[in-house]
Amino acid sequence: DVIVIADEAGRLNQLVGKLLDMTRLESAGFQLHKDWYPLDELIGAALTRMRTALERHDVRTAVPEDLPLVYVDGPLIEEVLGNLLENAGRYTPPRTRVLVSARTDPGGVLIEVLDEGPGLASGAEAEIFKRFVRLRPADDRLGTGLGLAICDAIVRLHGGEIHAENRADGGARFWLRLPNTANPAVPGA
Repeated sequence: DVIVIADEAGRLNQLVGKLLDMTRLESAGFQLHKDWYPLDELIGAALTRMRTALERHDVRTAVPEDLPLVYVDGPLIEEVLGNLLENAGRYTPPRTRVLVSARTDPGGVLIEVLDEGPGLASGAEAEIFKRFVRLRPADDRLGTGLGLAICDAIVRLHGGEIHAENRADGGARFWLRLPNTANPAVPGA
């Protein structure tokens, strides 16, 4: 069965890649490559990348036009957003809404991914950010159990925080806060 072998090779390649990502993020010499980014562009790039995973969902965004720039490693924050969006697409029923929102708050910039799926198992809210912990039972062979651990490592490297919780009206809420950083000076101002 060539298809089965190809599927397993793909899964193994994905696992090795994610393990290498975790090792790289946790190494003592790892350096973030920060620059100023419009958050709506990072969200848009993640949504474009996850288009296939979200194609059967009603995806909405709520990002104010006056949101300040964020000083982050853009590709890594895009990776975080992509992982959260991929999970929303994977673990929620088709035709349900996925909302990505962002706003400033006293602690920095708050980004949320809200879904209308089954939510999280009670007590799993903190556990799912650990390595090899998966939202689904072991017979779901799609994930590696490393995506949210990688998200946690990336957000912590930025001095931020990431959490998950059940929504009162059903579904899950994943949120991350990136710390406040003064916007760059506008040349000629």
